[in-house]
Amino acid sequence: MTSVQDIRERTGDDPITMLTAYDTPTARLADEAGIDVLLVGDSMGNAVMGYDSTLPVTMDDVASRTGAVARGVEDALVVADMPFLSYGADEADAVENAGRLIRDAGADAVKLECGPHTVGLTERLVNLGIPVMAHVGLTPQRVNQLGLEQQGATAEAAAEIESLAEAHQTAGAFSVVLEHVPDDVAADITDALSMPTIGIGAGDATDGQVLVITDVLGLSEDVPPFAEQFGDVAAEMRSAMEAYRDAVEEGSFPRDD
Repeated sequence: MTSVQDIRERTGDDPITMLTAYDTPTARLADEAGIDVLLVGDSMGNAVMGYDSTLPVTMDDVASRTGAVARGVEDALVVADMPFLSYGADEADAVENAGRLIRDAGADAVKLECGPHTVGLTERLVNLGIPVMAHVGLTPQRVNQLGLEQQGATAEAAAEIESLAEAHQTAGAFSVVLEHVPDDVAADITDALSMPTIGIGAGDATDGQVLVITDVLGLSEDVPPFAEQFGDVAAEMRSAMEAYRDAVEEGSFPRDD
């Protein structure tokens, strides 16, 4: 079983592979494929729940799907996203929500979209035995403030992102996601940190990569410019469904036997 310590020790070593997962069959397949980390991301809002953003995703949504993913894996580390407004307002509520994902749903760690307000929370959670993966750069829960544009494009903005990542490392985070930042910024942050960086739209200098599973499988209608489709599962699913439809309509299913 991959542990938080295993991931921490991969800094500068073999690249870390991470994918999102939202259900047991997908989690089982990803685990069998040797993916190191499965993220039960609030990206489920866009990817599988039909929302336009991650903001409507609730604690119940994440907890339910985290349980489904955790039941499907034997080796991968399961990280659960803390959804919008599940932290940041009241520390006691945030601790309870994070604890629920670990204790009840079976996650191995939680992920926080970070700002200055999450440094103290990260330290608190880690002190309580809840491992934290940080997330800086583009943070989709701030879509109404920042949009979905690349972050860290100026020297000042890049320095702020690096400082935020370092603060969370000091607070005890075991790794950090760098989303949609310039390649050179991601490289500088990776060099500055002793914990591993996992990039998405952040170039190839990070210690690992993460993508949304529906983008990888070819199930997404809109794929971000920094993602890549590695299969066409949508076509396979459509073909199987059409074959089933035809068999029923033609009377060849169910067979006599």
